[in-house]
Amino acid sequence: MVHAGLAGIVRGRAGDDAVGLLFEDRRWTWAEVVQEAADRAALLTATVSRPPDRSIHVGILLDNVPDHVFWIAAAGLAGATVVGLNSSRRADEIADDLRTADVDLIVTEGRLRHLVEGAGHGVSEDRTLDVDAASYGRLLASYRGAPLPSVEPRAEDIAFLLFSSGSSGRPKAVILSQGRLSRLMDVLVDRIELSRESTTYLCMPLFHGNAVLMNLLPAMVCGAKVGMARRFSAGRFSEDVHRFGATYVNYVGRALSYVLSRPADPRDGTSALELAFGTEASEVDVARFADRFGCRVNEGYGMSEGVFRINRTPQTPPGSLGLPAGGVDVRVLDEATGRECPRARFDEQGRLVDPAAVGQFVAIGAAHTFEGYYRNPEAMAERVRGEDFWSGDLGYRDEAGFFYFAGRSSDWLRVDSENFAAAQVERILTRAPGVLAAPVYAVPDPVTGDRVMCAVEVEPGTRFDVGAFGAFLADQPDLGVKWWPSFVRLTERVPLTGSNKVDKTPLRRQAWATDDPVWVRVGRTRGYVELSATTRRELEQQFVAHGRTALLPR
Repeated sequence: MVHAGLAGIVRGRAGDDAVGLLFEDRRWTWAEVVQEAADRAALLTATVSRPPDRSIHVGILLDNVPDHVFWIAAAGLAGATVVGLNSSRRADEIADDLRTADVDLIVTEGRLRHLVEGAGHGVSEDRTLDVDAASYGRLLASYRGAPLPSVEPRAEDIAFLLFSSGSSGRPKAVILSQGRLSRLMDVLVDRIELSRESTTYLCMPLFHGNAVLMNLLPAMVCGAKVGMARRFSAGRFSEDVHRFGATYVNYVGRALSYVLSRPADPRDGTSALELAFGTEASEVDVARFADRFGCRVNEGYGMSEGVFRINRTPQTPPGSLGLPAGGVDVRVLDEATGRECPRARFDEQGRLVDPAAVGQFVAIGAAHTFEGYYRNPEAMAERVRGEDFWSGDLGYRDEAGFFYFAGRSSDWLRVDSENFAAAQVERILTRAPGVLAAPVYAVPDPVTGDRVMCAVEVEPGTRFDVGAFGAFLADQPDLGVKWWPSFVRLTERVPLTGSNKVDKTPLRRQAWATDDPVWVRVGRTRGYVELSATTRRELEQQFVAHGRTALLPR
């Protein structure tokens, strides 16, 4: 089916009187959604003139509220570009995103308005619309009943600028063209098994590509019903799934883990949910979620940049991501030499025999399928090397060809001359009883290289016992000698990006310089002692003695 870009997807629902959008106690038919979009498209084109060298760029800084859906559709009808803005970022970071993406008009709400106040981002006050303001309602009233625009975007025009999650550095604006969007839609509808009778639960943020491409737009293509939540809430998840009668949900990052940390609803086992589709959930959480809701969970590896995906198959070994979809030639290459890493072999405890097997996932000959980062040639150079696309993610591949995730390119640790990836350790730590999350990251050693640190978030109502944690680690045969955490931090909540992925940047920056409880390992034993003011001073003196003061956390 030819969708003719975002405009074609939206126009495809014109005149459809089936219920399309549910939010709180309100509902809209798809025909009403399209009319709301047409009204806003008329407002948009009356307010902003199209620049001579590109489309109008509309920055949307909203929670998952109806206006977010209406403005995505409005931009499509007007041939404009949607720029998703992450409301979990600071005002100065959002200002940088606005400048980077050449935003012409901002659509926000009262709760988030303060994030775009001032002139530092270059968008004038009269081009900032607050959907909660009375003036917005009066302005929109002038365009009620507007006809559908007849704009036909070109295949090369940009439909979306979707900022990456920022879990591996500063978010980058990924280009998604109208042509590629059209080509993707039927594939995605089939992949997530949507039909006219489906009801999706949309709780992931619409500023992120996962929610747009794995929920909203496929639902619009086939006329499925969308039940939308303002924000993801673990405590409200079950209630919403049952209230909407959801058959499908998408997720990213730690979402399943947080849902499972809450008491089960008696109705969960008989829910209408058929499929949960996402990435970065643990194998344990996938199994527990499927069992709790009586549904299938399709877990795989994907990225904002597209290019390739790795999906689990029935033959996929435990802990593996699976195999590349669509016949894409994905290999694991050494970041320094560019040569293919040796295949991973494991000892009887399941540990990697040769750490040299870990490298970066690279799609060979697939660079041409990446549409690029908007106004970011430095980031482009990191990803595109000749004809190959370098993902920035670490992993390894076993002798049967199955792939395993090992973390971001910034997740390398070097302890006593041994290199290893954080994800290998994290898989072990999250097996500990009561541990909800345990991101692992490098902190500086006072003499040379790194030490291992982890931040532990426990399940609600659970008391963390560092002695029991140390005893658990001692009993894990697949925990390498140098993988033991030297520092354990207990935190109320692990920092997340706006798309629910773990954000290690503040953890690395703070290291042990935090008000959270921190324990330090006693030599090479299983024991830990709390890092007191005295032991912290002693540690800092070691850095001074070895001339590494500049590496101390501030």
